[in-house]
Amino acid sequence: MPKLYYWPGTCAITIHVLLEEIGNPYTDEAVDLGAKQQLTPAFRDINPKGKVPAFVRDDGSVLTEVPAIAWWLAKTSPQANLLSDDIETQVRTLEVLDHIAATIHMQGAARFWRPGSFISDERLHDEVKAKGRDIVLHGLDILSQTLGAKTWLMGDYSVADASLFFIEYWAKEKVFWQMPDNIEAHYRRMRGRSAVERALKREGLD
Repeated sequence: MPKLYYWPGTCAITIHVLLEEIGNPYTDEAVDLGAKQQLTPAFRDINPKGKVPAFVRDDGSVLTEVPAIAWWLAKTSPQANLLSDDIETQVRTLEVLDHIAATIHMQGAARFWRPGSFISDERLHDEVKAKGRDIVLHGLDILSQTLGAKTWLMGDYSVADASLFFIEYWAKEKVFWQMPDNIEAHYRRMRGRSAVERALKREGLD
């Protein structure tokens, strides 16, 4: 049975949402980031990168990185309709996944939560955090343009919406930043999905 290694409220929530959307059995295990469990030899045997999510497939092989895991889940569970068959929509979906993971999360949110990872001088940490906030909010503005008046980012519900949900949840529930109106409405629609509520419950965030 597949197994997801995660920590509540991290980007791994994207994968939890997708697993709940697909509906196949899986197990999960929390990796305590506060206790640095991700850096222990036991976890590094699973994911040498020392971070979550890590997804162990039925054959024992491990996938890491949210875009890769999300893409694999969508392609191997076509009945869930999480990825369009249209090549243009697929490449635009990949564009969104990469922007969220590489820029909004790792350049923006990471600066806000872990300024010490970017500069050691604590006197400059507030400046680093402010830059991270600007990156996240600018990213949400760009995604607001992508979403426009549509219900879902790609027109139909997809892995892109589950990926955006992580950023929305973080901005709305953890730091209380104002999001663009259509992104706020998207967040409310996501919260209305039973798969999302099940994912939050599994992470103890309901």
